[in-house]
Amino acid sequence: MTSLLIRGGKVVDPSQGIEGKFDVLIENGRVVRIEKNISPSEASSVLDVNGLVVSPGFIDLHAHLRDPGQEWKEDIESGSQAAVAGGITSVCCMANTDPVNDNPTVTKYIVDKAKRVGLCDVFPIGAITKGLKGEELAEIGLMVKAGIVAISDDGEATKDSKLLRNAMDYAKSLGIPVFTHSEDKSLSAGGHMNEGVLSNYLGVPGMPAEAEEIGVIRDILLAKLTGVHLHICHVSTKGALEIIKRAKEEGVRVTCEVTPHHFTLTEEAVKGFDTNAKMCPPLRTKRDVEACKESLRTGVADVIATDHAPHSEDEKLVEFCQAPFGIIGFQTLLPLSLNLVREGYLTLPQLIEKLSVNPAKIINKKDIGTLRPGARANVTIFDPEEEYTFTKEMIKSKSSNTPFLGWKLKGKVKFTIYNGKIVFKDL
Repeated sequence: MTSLLIRGGKVVDPSQGIEGKFDVLIENGRVVRIEKNISPSEASSVLDVNGLVVSPGFIDLHAHLRDPGQEWKEDIESGSQAAVAGGITSVCCMANTDPVNDNPTVTKYIVDKAKRVGLCDVFPIGAITKGLKGEELAEIGLMVKAGIVAISDDGEATKDSKLLRNAMDYAKSLGIPVFTHSEDKSLSAGGHMNEGVLSNYLGVPGMPAEAEEIGVIRDILLAKLTGVHLHICHVSTKGALEIIKRAKEEGVRVTCEVTPHHFTLTEEAVKGFDTNAKMCPPLRTKRDVEACKESLRTGVADVIATDHAPHSEDEKLVEFCQAPFGIIGFQTLLPLSLNLVREGYLTLPQLIEKLSVNPAKIINKKDIGTLRPGARANVTIFDPEEEYTFTKEMIKSKSSNTPFLGWKLKGKVKFTIYNGKIVFKDL
């Protein structure tokens, strides 16, 4: 029997209402006890984490691992390494691989490879439609059996409302959520940044906030019609968050996420035509950034997710309007999110809830996102006060497309534990 005692840390587990100095005993990959002053003799190894925070492992509901098919950007191994360096023990990966994850063969490939790598959970999200083309439903039932936890056409934003309704009905019967990239793509077509005064000044075609808001309204109405659990990805506008708030008040089964880049950066980051500040949805205004932060405080936004989207340096080293959307986000998740605590929007337990407890509920996983006895021992241990400059050399991903290079960050993951084993340490 292998056992590990995590000793002397500040344990924060919102699922149990725990916040204080405790020891955590792990045996055979599962949490056994959380108590004060557990004897070191009870464990085969001891990890002294005095001065550090011990929390349930972070769960990222929205990431792109590019495997299969675009492994030069990222693969399951490099993505897993980057994830655990960011304290993430479970990653939900989107279906826009090559071939698309629209059938059980691709799903099984992802699940099996992730098990071989063995650093963190990789939960595939299956496509809603074959090839993400929005024409014919994918093999959803078979993918569920193979291991998907949700369905989504992600950036393609399933245009056919009747087809999406059918998918929602099917998903409800299977007990899985539908993740949507809510956007009216006919309105945002050809855009490369937020539409407004700055886009006009720069001469860059814009993507109006209304494109996202129209998409959110459509998707919420279909969720209301079908009763499915709708999860809206990477919400970026004040208007969209207000719509989601009203839907929740009306009893619609809807959750949503915001990303660190959308509550940290404004469209001003695009001024120098930095392609590493180009993402979809685009960076918005100060008003929208404030709304994203406020939505986390009020609970309108349930989750913080990264939308980790690796691209090679060659792909980003082009003219702004030619560059692909997306940035990496695993290793900046914690320090950027801790700013919400420092600024008074969230308490530390509330932040941990957005990073672990709530994501686990959304994908119906009861043995993660918690340190309850019997749960899998997925644990993130971090120093909320450590300051450092984020450099390219620190990046574990194959890609380095991030606007946060050179930033002084505060808050660093020191240990990540997956199924009771230390899979990352920063000493």
